Amino acid sequence: MKIGIFTNNYLPNPYGVTGSIESFRKVFESLGHEVFVFAPRWKGYSDENRKVFRYPSLDMNIKFRFPLAFSYSRRVDKVLENLDLDIIHSQHPNLLGTAAMKWARKKKIPLVFTWHTLYDRYTNFIPFLPKKFSANWIIKKAVKYANACDQIVIPTESIRKIIQDWGVENKNITAVPTGVDEKDFENADGKSIRKKYGIRDDEILLLLVSRLTEEKNVEFLFDAVIDILKNNSHVKFMLAGGGYLVSKLKKKALDNNLSEKVIFTGEIKRKEVKNYYAAGDIFVCASKSETQGMLISEAMYIGLPIVAVKATGVSDLVEDNRSGFLVAEEKKTLSETVEKLIKNKNLCKTFSEESKKIAKEKYISKICAQKMLSIYEKLINEI
Repeated sequence: MKIGIFTNNYLPNPYGVTGSIESFRKVFESLGHEVFVFAPRWKGYSDENRKVFRYPSLDMNIKFRFPLAFSYSRRVDKVLENLDLDIIHSQHPNLLGTAAMKWARKKKIPLVFTWHTLYDRYTNFIPFLPKKFSANWIIKKAVKYANACDQIVIPTESIRKIIQDWGVENKNITAVPTGVDEKDFENADGKSIRKKYGIRDDEILLLLVSRLTEEKNVEFLFDAVIDILKNNSHVKFMLAGGGYLVSKLKKKALDNNLSEKVIFTGEIKRKEVKNYYAAGDIFVCASKSETQGMLISEAMYIGLPIVAVKATGVSDLVEDNRSGFLVAEEKKTLSETVEKLIKNKNLCKTFSEESKKIAKEKYISKICAQKMLSIYEKLINEI
């Protein structure tokens, strides 16, 4: 099978869509399929993979670097004209999503669209326009796009009702999560990270791996953890990731005399992420913008108990009172729930074992990729 993937977000960008594409691509190729990726040019970055083709882009850096692709390229068009693709999988409803639809129609092959994002939660990245206007515009565009596709993929089942309420009438909707690439998590070395940041063996490390931006609800989480740190001398908090809220959060830590107990790592390389998970004792998350929350499934795979705000995506992954706790978005509730785990080592151990078991049964890349391939094969056979 020859698969074309069109995305506005790809390497070296480290965030969710990139991780999803790479997770599926690696398994597809290991099974003998060919995968061709079409993405924006990233100035200064060279692809090792010769099956990645870059569209011209405008190098934007609003809050974080994100090249905006132009959906036309004569050079890429020549490549696509000569490729005998069986299916096209679009990761976005705009920019290169437009190119994906054009080429799927031109070649008369199926078009799959993954609805990765709750677009109304990401308007903080669109400058100069009112948030409500921006949200309505992108949702309307995404709904129109989704209804014109042959298949919609959602990362978790809880997204179905949301997009249907927004106006999606396409009945071909299937939930396929992004799986954890087990090779990426082999030989995780948490001890080296704890040593690097001066975390003793008898200290409890609360961990968040995330982009530190508004839509991740990081400030709420930070305020809740502040109370935990004040009440527990043997607890530290690590925020692994970068983002425009870092300076604000550092000031909060300083104002509360907690700078020595709060660790900001900055952006971490993908190959090192496993070590940060392995360094943690409890994974904490308050994001309400996830369609899946790949970081949750990765934390579970390593064996971390989870405490998270009950929200879309996350609530599909975390089994309440089995692999962790799902809580209301209330600072006191979150703080008390995390402290419950801090004080109960046996419960932590039980949740840890269950997290790992669930992740290996449901959320590894081989299982998820096979589900996606079944969708592709069904669509190809129908056309």
